[in-house]
Amino acid sequence: MSSQSPHPQRLLMKGTEAIAEAAIRAGCRSFFGYPITPQNEIPEYMSKRLPQIGGAFVQAESEVAAVNMIYGAGGAGVRVMTSSSSPGVALMAEGFSYLVGAEVPVVIVNVMRGGPGLGGIGPSQSDYFMMTRGFGHGDQRAIVLAPSTLQEAVDLMGLAFDLADKYRNPTLLVGDGLIGQMMEPVTFPEARTELPEKSWATTGKPASRERNVINSLDLSPEGLERHVAKLFDKYARMEREEPRFERFQLDDNPPVCLCAYGTMARIAKSAVQQLRAEGIRVGLLRPITLWPFPTSAFLEQAETTERFICVELSCGQMVEDVRRALAGRRPVDFWGRTGGVVPSVEEIADEVRRLCG
Repeated sequence: MSSQSPHPQRLLMKGTEAIAEAAIRAGCRSFFGYPITPQNEIPEYMSKRLPQIGGAFVQAESEVAAVNMIYGAGGAGVRVMTSSSSPGVALMAEGFSYLVGAEVPVVIVNVMRGGPGLGGIGPSQSDYFMMTRGFGHGDQRAIVLAPSTLQEAVDLMGLAFDLADKYRNPTLLVGDGLIGQMMEPVTFPEARTELPEKSWATTGKPASRERNVINSLDLSPEGLERHVAKLFDKYARMEREEPRFERFQLDDNPPVCLCAYGTMARIAKSAVQQLRAEGIRVGLLRPITLWPFPTSAFLEQAETTERFICVELSCGQMVEDVRRALAGRRPVDFWGRTGGVVPSVEEIADEVRRLCG
Protein backbone atom coordinates (compact mmCIF):
# COMPACT_ATOMS: atom_id res chain seq x y z
CA MET A 1 0.00 0.00 0.00
CA SER A 2 1.47 3.33 -1.04
CA SER A 3 1.80 5.81 1.79
CA GLN A 4 1.28 8.60 -0.78
CA SER A 5 -2.19 7.47 -1.86
CA PRO A 6 -5.08 9.51 -0.37
CA HIS A 7 -7.30 6.44 -0.67
CA PRO A 8 -6.15 3.27 1.14
CA GLN A 9 -5.80 0.34 -1.23
CA ARG A 10 -8.04 -2.68 -0.74
CA LEU A 11 -6.29 -6.01 -1.16
CA LEU A 12 -7.90 -9.40 -1.72
CA MET A 13 -6.27 -11.72 0.81
CA LYS A 14 -6.77 -15.00 2.60
CA GLY A 15 -7.69 -14.63 6.26
CA THR A 16 -4.54 -16.16 7.72
CA GLU A 17 -2.31 -14.00 5.54
CA ALA A 18 -4.30 -10.87 6.35
CA ILE A 19 -3.93 -11.61 10.08
CA ALA A 20 -0.17 -12.00 9.66
CA GLU A 21 0.23 -8.76 7.68
CA ALA A 22 -1.94 -6.90 10.21
CA ALA A 23 0.37 -8.09 13.00
CA ILE A 24 3.39 -6.77 11.12
CA ARG A 25 1.66 -3.42 10.57
CA ALA A 26 0.99 -3.33 14.33
CA GLY A 27 4.71 -3.60 15.07
CA CYS A 28 5.14 -7.35 15.49
CA ARG A 29 8.78 -8.20 14.76
CA SER A 30 9.08 -11.75 16.09
CA PHE A 31 7.09 -14.89 15.41
CA PHE A 32 7.63 -18.35 16.87
CA GLY A 33 5.30 -21.17 15.92
CA TYR A 34 4.69 -24.67 14.68
CA PRO A 35 2.56 -25.65 11.67
CA ILE A 36 -0.95 -27.04 12.04
CA THR A 37 -3.98 -26.81 9.74
CA PRO A 38 -5.97 -24.54 9.23
CA GLN A 39 -3.58 -21.72 10.17
CA ASN A 40 -0.41 -22.78 8.35
CA GLU A 41 -0.37 -19.70 6.14
CA ILE A 42 0.32 -17.46 9.15
CA PRO A 43 3.79 -18.89 9.88
CA GLU A 44 4.41 -19.32 6.15
CA TYR A 45 3.66 -15.63 5.54
CA MET A 46 5.71 -14.56 8.56
CA SER A 47 8.69 -16.64 7.40
CA LYS A 48 8.80 -14.56 4.23
CA ARG A 49 7.88 -11.10 5.52
CA LEU A 50 9.69 -10.78 8.83
CA PRO A 51 13.23 -11.20 7.43
CA GLN A 52 12.40 -8.47 4.89
CA ILE A 53 11.88 -5.93 7.68
CA GLY A 54 14.62 -7.06 10.07
CA GLY A 55 12.35 -9.27 12.16
CA ALA A 56 12.82 -12.81 13.43
CA PHE A 57 10.94 -15.94 12.41
CA VAL A 58 11.61 -19.31 14.03
CA GLN A 59 9.75 -22.53 13.37
CA ALA A 60 9.90 -24.09 16.81
CA GLU A 61 10.18 -27.81 17.39
CA SER A 62 6.76 -27.83 19.07
CA GLU A 63 3.98 -25.59 20.35
CA VAL A 64 5.44 -26.00 23.84
CA ALA A 65 8.71 -24.53 22.60
CA ALA A 66 6.94 -21.76 20.69
CA VAL A 67 5.03 -20.42 23.68
CA ASN A 68 8.21 -20.30 25.76
CA MET A 69 10.02 -18.50 22.95
CA ILE A 70 7.38 -15.76 22.88
CA TYR A 71 7.83 -15.54 26.66
CA GLY A 72 11.48 -14.66 26.10
CA ALA A 73 10.89 -12.20 23.29
CA GLY A 74 7.94 -10.54 25.04
CA GLY A 75 9.98 -10.23 28.21
CA ALA A 76 12.64 -8.39 26.22
CA GLY A 77 10.02 -5.86 25.15
CA VAL A 78 9.44 -7.05 21.58
CA ARG A 79 5.98 -7.15 20.03
CA VAL A 80 5.71 -10.89 19.43
CA MET A 81 3.07 -13.44 18.56
CA THR A 82 2.40 -17.08 17.88
CA SER A 83 -0.47 -18.85 16.19
CA SER A 84 -1.84 -22.36 16.18
CA SER A 85 -5.05 -24.36 16.05
CA SER A 86 -6.98 -26.11 18.78
CA PRO A 87 -4.79 -29.12 19.79
CA GLY A 88 -1.66 -27.06 19.27
CA VAL A 89 -3.00 -24.21 21.40
CA ALA A 90 -3.85 -26.71 24.16
CA LEU A 91 -0.14 -27.55 24.38
CA MET A 92 0.60 -23.89 25.15
CA ALA A 93 -1.49 -23.76 28.32
CA GLU A 94 1.39 -24.06 30.79
CA GLY A 95 3.47 -21.40 29.06
CA PHE A 96 0.42 -19.16 28.82
CA SER A 97 0.04 -19.28 32.59
CA TYR A 98 3.70 -18.25 32.94
CA LEU A 99 3.07 -15.32 30.60
CA VAL A 100 0.11 -14.15 32.69
CA GLY A 101 1.95 -14.60 35.97
CA ALA A 102 5.03 -12.76 34.72
CA GLU A 103 2.87 -10.05 33.09
CA VAL A 104 4.42 -10.46 29.65
CA PRO A 105 2.41 -8.95 26.76
CA VAL A 106 2.10 -11.24 23.73
CA VAL A 107 -0.58 -12.10 21.18
CA ILE A 108 -1.76 -15.67 20.52
CA VAL A 109 -4.02 -16.50 17.56
CA ASN A 110 -6.17 -19.64 17.61
CA VAL A 111 -7.77 -20.68 14.30
CA MET A 112 -10.13 -23.27 15.76
CA ARG A 113 -10.78 -26.72 14.29
CA GLY A 114 -13.13 -29.53 15.31
CA GLY A 115 -12.39 -31.83 18.23
CA PRO A 116 -11.90 -33.17 20.85
CA GLY A 117 -8.61 -34.88 20.15
CA LEU A 118 -7.10 -34.36 16.73
CA GLY A 119 -10.68 -34.20 15.45
CA GLY A 120 -10.80 -32.76 11.94
CA ILE A 121 -9.64 -29.67 10.11
CA GLY A 122 -13.13 -28.23 9.59
CA PRO A 123 -14.20 -24.94 11.20
CA SER A 124 -15.33 -25.04 14.82
CA GLN A 125 -15.99 -22.86 17.85
CA SER A 126 -15.54 -25.63 20.38
CA ASP A 127 -12.51 -24.00 22.03
CA TYR A 128 -14.68 -21.31 23.61
CA PHE A 129 -14.35 -22.80 27.09
CA MET A 130 -10.58 -23.23 26.75
CA MET A 131 -10.11 -19.64 25.60
CA THR A 132 -12.47 -17.91 28.05
CA ARG A 133 -12.43 -20.05 31.19
CA GLY A 134 -8.80 -19.55 32.09
CA PHE A 135 -6.55 -20.95 29.35
CA GLY A 136 -3.89 -22.51 31.58
CA HIS A 137 -3.57 -23.04 35.31
CA GLY A 138 -3.96 -20.71 38.25
CA ASP A 139 -6.10 -17.64 38.82
CA GLN A 140 -5.75 -15.82 35.52
CA ARG A 141 -7.62 -14.13 32.70
CA ALA A 142 -6.97 -12.71 29.22
CA ILE A 143 -8.90 -10.58 26.75
CA VAL A 144 -10.33 -12.74 23.94
CA LEU A 145 -11.20 -11.05 20.62
CA ALA A 146 -13.43 -12.77 18.04
CA PRO A 147 -13.67 -11.20 14.55
CA SER A 148 -16.46 -12.09 12.14
CA THR A 149 -14.94 -10.63 8.96
CA LEU A 150 -11.41 -10.39 7.61
CA GLN A 151 -11.45 -6.60 7.87
CA GLU A 152 -12.42 -6.92 11.52
CA ALA A 153 -9.64 -9.49 12.00
CA VAL A 154 -7.16 -6.97 10.59
CA ASP A 155 -8.47 -4.23 12.86
CA LEU A 156 -8.55 -6.45 15.95
CA MET A 157 -4.97 -7.64 15.44
CA GLY A 158 -3.74 -4.11 15.93
CA LEU A 159 -5.99 -3.75 18.95
CA ALA A 160 -4.73 -7.06 20.35
CA PHE A 161 -1.14 -5.82 20.50
CA ASP A 162 -2.22 -2.50 22.01
CA LEU A 163 -4.29 -4.23 24.70
CA ALA A 164 -1.48 -6.64 25.49
CA ASP A 165 0.87 -3.71 26.10
CA LYS A 166 -1.78 -1.65 27.91
CA TYR A 167 -2.39 -4.34 30.51
CA ARG A 168 0.93 -6.21 30.37
CA ASN A 169 -1.05 -9.39 29.72
CA PRO A 170 -1.39 -11.85 26.85
CA THR A 171 -4.25 -11.16 24.45
CA LEU A 172 -6.01 -13.88 22.46
CA LEU A 173 -7.59 -13.63 19.01
CA VAL A 174 -9.84 -16.52 18.00
CA GLY A 175 -11.39 -17.45 14.69
CA ASP A 176 -12.28 -20.68 12.97
CA GLY A 177 -11.27 -22.39 9.75
CA LEU A 178 -13.64 -20.18 7.76
CA ILE A 179 -12.00 -16.98 9.00
CA GLY A 180 -8.61 -18.52 8.33
CA GLN A 181 -9.24 -19.81 4.81
CA MET A 182 -11.79 -17.42 3.25
CA MET A 183 -10.70 -14.53 1.02
CA GLU A 184 -12.08 -11.00 1.31
CA PRO A 185 -10.88 -7.50 0.39
CA VAL A 186 -9.18 -5.75 3.31
CA THR A 187 -7.62 -2.37 3.98
CA PHE A 188 -4.54 -2.21 6.19
CA PRO A 189 -3.53 0.67 8.44
CA GLU A 190 -0.19 2.38 7.98
CA ALA A 191 2.64 0.53 9.67
CA ARG A 192 3.22 1.57 13.28
CA THR A 193 6.43 3.51 13.77
CA GLU A 194 6.03 4.44 17.43
CA LEU A 195 5.41 1.80 20.08
CA PRO A 196 4.91 2.08 23.85
CA GLU A 197 8.03 2.36 25.98
CA LYS A 198 8.63 -0.71 28.14
CA SER A 199 10.80 0.30 31.06
CA TRP A 200 10.09 -3.04 32.75
CA ALA A 201 11.61 -5.15 29.95
CA THR A 202 14.87 -7.08 30.15
CA THR A 203 16.85 -4.93 27.74
CA GLY A 204 20.04 -4.61 29.74
CA LYS A 205 20.67 -2.90 33.08
CA PRO A 206 21.78 0.74 33.01
CA ALA A 207 23.33 2.19 36.11
CA SER A 208 20.27 4.39 36.66
CA ARG A 209 17.87 1.63 37.78
CA GLU A 210 17.57 -1.72 39.50
CA ARG A 211 17.71 -4.95 37.55
CA ASN A 212 14.48 -5.94 35.76
CA VAL A 213 13.34 -9.47 36.54
CA ILE A 214 10.69 -11.35 34.51
CA ASN A 215 9.43 -14.23 36.64
CA SER A 216 6.21 -16.01 37.60
CA LEU A 217 7.59 -17.91 40.61
CA ASP A 218 6.82 -16.66 44.13
CA LEU A 219 7.44 -19.17 46.93
CA SER A 220 5.99 -16.86 49.58
CA PRO A 221 2.26 -17.63 50.00
CA GLU A 222 1.60 -14.09 51.18
CA GLY A 223 3.63 -12.61 48.34
CA LEU A 224 1.87 -14.73 45.73
CA GLU A 225 -1.52 -13.78 47.16
CA ARG A 226 -0.63 -10.08 46.85
CA HIS A 227 0.51 -10.62 43.27
CA VAL A 228 -2.68 -12.48 42.30
CA ALA A 229 -4.77 -9.74 43.94
CA LYS A 230 -2.91 -7.17 41.83
CA LEU A 231 -3.62 -9.20 38.71
CA PHE A 232 -7.32 -9.36 39.56
CA ASP A 233 -7.44 -5.60 39.97
CA LYS A 234 -6.17 -5.49 36.39
CA TYR A 235 -8.80 -7.99 35.22
CA ALA A 236 -11.52 -5.92 36.90
CA ARG A 237 -10.34 -2.92 34.90
CA MET A 238 -10.55 -5.01 31.72
CA GLU A 239 -14.13 -5.94 32.59
CA ARG A 240 -15.03 -2.28 33.03
CA GLU A 241 -13.26 -0.88 29.98
CA GLU A 242 -12.92 -3.54 27.29
CA PRO A 243 -16.26 -5.31 26.53
CA ARG A 244 -17.12 -4.99 22.84
CA PHE A 245 -20.19 -6.09 20.92
CA GLU A 246 -22.32 -5.44 17.84
CA ARG A 247 -26.08 -4.92 17.69
CA PHE A 248 -27.75 -5.87 14.40
CA GLN A 249 -31.42 -5.14 13.60
CA LEU A 250 -32.25 -4.51 17.25
CA ASP A 251 -33.30 -0.87 17.11
CA ASP A 252 -37.00 -1.76 16.78
CA ASN A 253 -36.84 -3.99 19.89
CA PRO A 254 -37.70 -7.34 18.25
CA PRO A 255 -39.07 -10.07 20.52
CA VAL A 256 -36.39 -12.55 19.40
CA CYS A 257 -32.62 -12.03 19.56
CA LEU A 258 -30.04 -14.39 18.07
CA CYS A 259 -26.68 -14.60 19.82
CA ALA A 260 -23.62 -15.62 17.80
CA TYR A 261 -19.97 -14.70 17.32
CA GLY A 262 -17.36 -15.09 14.63
CA THR A 263 -18.40 -16.62 11.34
CA MET A 264 -21.59 -18.01 12.84
CA ALA A 265 -22.68 -14.39 13.32
CA ARG A 266 -22.29 -13.83 9.57
CA ILE A 267 -24.67 -16.70 8.82
CA ALA A 268 -27.01 -15.56 11.58
CA LYS A 269 -27.18 -12.06 10.06
CA SER A 270 -28.36 -13.53 6.77
CA ALA A 271 -30.95 -15.56 8.67
CA VAL A 272 -32.15 -12.39 10.40
CA GLN A 273 -32.58 -10.66 7.05
CA GLN A 274 -34.45 -13.63 5.60
CA LEU A 275 -36.79 -13.89 8.58
CA ARG A 276 -37.50 -10.16 8.57
CA ALA A 277 -38.43 -10.42 4.89
CA GLU A 278 -41.08 -12.91 6.05
CA GLY A 279 -42.35 -10.54 8.72
CA ILE A 280 -40.63 -12.26 11.67
CA ARG A 281 -38.97 -9.60 13.82
CA VAL A 282 -35.60 -10.86 14.99
CA GLY A 283 -32.19 -9.31 15.60
CA LEU A 284 -28.65 -10.31 16.51
CA LEU A 285 -26.40 -9.47 19.45
CA ARG A 286 -22.77 -10.39 18.66
CA PRO A 287 -20.03 -10.45 21.30
CA ILE A 288 -16.73 -9.20 19.89
CA THR A 289 -14.92 -9.77 23.17
CA LEU A 290 -15.65 -13.31 24.38
CA TRP A 291 -13.91 -12.20 27.56
CA PRO A 292 -14.72 -9.84 29.07
CA PHE A 293 -18.19 -10.94 28.06
CA PRO A 294 -20.51 -7.98 27.26
CA THR A 295 -22.94 -8.82 30.06
CA SER A 296 -24.42 -5.33 30.28
CA ALA A 297 -25.39 -5.39 26.60
CA PHE A 298 -27.37 -8.60 27.12
CA LEU A 299 -29.04 -7.22 30.25
CA GLU A 300 -30.07 -4.10 28.37
CA GLN A 301 -31.43 -6.15 25.49
CA ALA A 302 -33.41 -8.32 27.89
CA GLU A 303 -35.54 -5.31 28.78
CA THR A 304 -37.33 -5.60 25.44
CA THR A 305 -36.45 -9.01 24.00
CA GLU A 306 -38.61 -11.97 25.00
CA ARG A 307 -36.41 -14.84 23.84
CA PHE A 308 -32.71 -15.37 23.11
CA ILE A 309 -31.41 -18.08 20.79
CA CYS A 310 -27.70 -18.93 20.74
CA VAL A 311 -26.26 -20.42 17.57
CA GLU A 312 -22.73 -21.83 17.65
CA LEU A 313 -20.31 -24.12 15.86
CA SER A 314 -20.24 -26.30 18.97
CA CYS A 315 -22.52 -28.32 21.22
CA GLY A 316 -23.17 -25.21 23.31
CA GLN A 317 -20.53 -23.18 25.13
CA MET A 318 -21.12 -19.44 24.76
CA VAL A 319 -24.75 -20.15 25.65
CA GLU A 320 -23.60 -20.63 29.25
CA ASP A 321 -22.30 -17.05 29.36
CA VAL A 322 -25.53 -15.75 27.84
CA ARG A 323 -27.58 -17.59 30.48
CA ARG A 324 -25.26 -16.37 33.21
CA ALA A 325 -25.55 -12.79 31.96
CA LEU A 326 -29.36 -12.89 31.83
CA ALA A 327 -29.66 -14.71 35.18
CA GLY A 328 -33.06 -16.17 34.36
CA ARG A 329 -34.64 -12.93 33.17
CA ARG A 330 -35.46 -14.39 29.74
CA PRO A 331 -35.49 -17.89 28.23
CA VAL A 332 -32.33 -18.82 26.34
CA ASP A 333 -32.40 -21.58 23.70
CA PHE A 334 -29.47 -23.16 21.90
CA TRP A 335 -28.90 -24.61 18.47
CA GLY A 336 -25.59 -25.58 16.90
CA ARG A 337 -23.60 -27.87 14.66
CA THR A 338 -20.23 -29.40 15.43
CA GLY A 339 -17.46 -31.54 13.99
CA GLY A 340 -16.75 -29.03 11.23
CA VAL A 341 -20.32 -28.98 9.88
CA VAL A 342 -21.32 -25.43 8.94
CA PRO A 343 -25.08 -24.76 9.06
CA SER A 344 -26.95 -22.99 6.29
CA VAL A 345 -28.93 -19.79 6.61
CA GLU A 346 -32.11 -21.79 6.08
CA GLU A 347 -31.29 -24.18 8.95
CA ILE A 348 -30.96 -21.30 11.41
CA ALA A 349 -34.12 -19.67 10.07
CA ASP A 350 -35.99 -22.98 10.44
CA GLU A 351 -34.90 -23.24 14.07
CA VAL A 352 -36.15 -19.72 14.80
CA ARG A 353 -39.46 -20.50 13.12
CA ARG A 354 -39.80 -23.70 15.18
CA LEU A 355 -39.00 -22.06 18.51
CA CYS A 356 -41.24 -19.09 17.80
CA GLY A 357 -44.16 -21.19 16.59
